[in-house]
Amino acid sequence: MGQMREADGVSIDHNRLLSTLEQLLEIDSTDLKRALERASDLIVDAMGSDKVDAMLYDPSKDTLVAVGTSDTPMGMREREIGMDRLPVANGGRLVGVYQTGEPYITGRADEDAGVLPGFTQGLGVRSILCVVLDVGGERRGVLHTASAGVDAFTLEDLSFLEAAARWVGMVAHRAELAERLANDAAQAARRATADELVTVLAHDLGNHLTPLKARVDLMRRTAKREGAPRSLEHAEEASVALSRLNALVADLLDVGRLDRGLFGLDMQAVELCSLARRTADVLGTREAGITVQSPEEVFVQADPRRLRQALENLLGNALKHSSMGMPVTVHVAEEVGDTGAMAVITVRDEGPGIAPELMPRLFERFAMGPGSEGLGLGLYLARGIAEAHGGTLTVESKPGRGAAFHLSLPLGAGT
Repeated sequence: MGQMREADGVSIDHNRLLSTLEQLLEIDSTDLKRALERASDLIVDAMGSDKVDAMLYDPSKDTLVAVGTSDTPMGMREREIGMDRLPVANGGRLVGVYQTGEPYITGRADEDAGVLPGFTQGLGVRSILCVVLDVGGERRGVLHTASAGVDAFTLEDLSFLEAAARWVGMVAHRAELAERLANDAAQAARRATADELVTVLAHDLGNHLTPLKARVDLMRRTAKREGAPRSLEHAEEASVALSRLNALVADLLDVGRLDRGLFGLDMQAVELCSLARRTADVLGTREAGITVQSPEEVFVQADPRRLRQALENLLGNALKHSSMGMPVTVHVAEEVGDTGAMAVITVRDEGPGIAPELMPRLFERFAMGPGSEGLGLGLYLARGIAEAHGGTLTVESKPGRGAAFHLSLPLGAGT
């Protein structure tokens, strides 16, 4: 009455399975580590073993990590000697289960050369059961139990652990989803608060900058009229600094307008090739040149001021990251793709490229890589401007080989 039989003919204690399942389903799945620790404790009690590990693969370190370990003397000892982390490069039976998906059982671990010495000598393990652990339909690690006793496990125990692994995988999947939702909600709340604070600050700064700029302009005119070159130089430097600060405030306000759908456009026929050349002439220097390659004319329907703003942000970013003495290239062309005829402006630099970990959030607000200056708004605004025109902004980059940003806009007839 208390037995059930698997397809392979191995009997499983039905009551043990049912009791363990009920307790696994009661686990609070809002924290992955705590959920797996609780699952490990339940399974170690059900099996009467000395230790249970729920190990997940960490791709950043190429290592199996015991995220959940039973609260038993052998489990605590395992953490003390570092056997809760198994680099894949070191091999071993547990790594083999993860790589092949095939379960492993032994009652004489000390006689198996494939078992790592840390288990047999460091922990005194003699019996091992290990099965693959799937989470969300993917192989993510292993579920492993061990005992100091010889021949402590049977094929029935192996079938039990395989069934338990499926339930533990579901518990882990729920915990990961809950953590992701909680993190997303927290980030969204922080972003909303920061956006509101930044917008208010930008408005207040703008109110203070207007009279300050007027006063600096008056000082500059006075110094020029009175023939005071030193004072004139200081006034002009202050004016340049104020212009940069004004541009930053304008960017901050534009971010707020983009987020609220209030980003207005003054659409008209714009000739891209001349716009690209004029912008390159303004931003290029003797030390950092900008080369423009384009046909005679390419027309789009666009807001010329906003388009220039997007191009200036792309060129400023390229100049900042380009290697010393290497030019930035702007290429204007007409292309036909899945969405129809497009004008494409490509801004390419020969810098170190974009770090892979930054790529997924490159176009987010305040996204900055190591050593970046500013607030990380330029690329966010450039993409917003492209999308407001019905276009796109994409990037290609490989570490050490620079980056190329492609600003695509629907073609429009000239006037």
